[in-house]
Amino acid sequence: MWGTGAAISLPADAETPETAPANITNLLTQIDAAANRQDVEAVMGFYSPNFTNSDGLNHQTLKEVLTSFWDQYSQLNYRTELQSWQQNGNTLTTTTVTEITGTKTLKNREFSLTATLTSQQQIEADKIVQQEILAEKNQLTLGKQPPTVVFNVPEAVKIGQEYAVDAIVQEPLNNEILIGTAITQPVTAKAYTQSELLQLEFLPSGGVFKVGQAPNTLGDNWVSAILMRQGGVTLVTQRLRIVK
Repeated sequence: MWGTGAAISLPADAETPETAPANITNLLTQIDAAANRQDVEAVMGFYSPNFTNSDGLNHQTLKEVLTSFWDQYSQLNYRTELQSWQQNGNTLTTTTVTEITGTKTLKNREFSLTATLTSQQQIEADKIVQQEILAEKNQLTLGKQPPTVVFNVPEAVKIGQEYAVDAIVQEPLNNEILIGTAITQPVTAKAYTQSELLQLEFLPSGGVFKVGQAPNTLGDNWVSAILMRQGGVTLVTQRLRIVK
């Protein structure tokens, strides 16, 4: 669910981080501290009971997603940076970039996570009431020498438009066998707790090269690619926005 944030164009009248009042930076620091402790009750205390977000999560489902996510990772580190802020009456709008790193062990194998999430929050009375995910990229690796993957996916495409998905391995393969695939999955509240089955295939070249077609409905998709070689595995996921 978490992801490198793309360059986001900010409103012309948005304030810079340097001018942010202490209550904004303190709020972000407290949320990071609670997340680093994996204290879900403390984190949810910063969200309004009527919280909603662009993926369909509410206060209860966000709590469930965080609990499930943290159950998988014994070590996680959150670091949030403020990009801009704007005060409109009693509503404070913040744009932030959150970087997450972590590890988890599954069947005596250690996975490493790197993720960046760019989002915009509406805050009232020091409670987050609404959130929109603007960009997201995640990378999960396994092994001593996982492939170094450059993942090229557009940030946004129009409904029905074709787009290219390229996941390119940077290291020379020599005589190694490379297998992998790419899939697309709509972003929904339910999808946060589900995993698509990846049907791997042998790759004759150094990566995955596919052409996708955006659906005829607005929304967000997760585009994922997995690449496996003898030294390890790399799974990358990026958010693709479907716009008019």
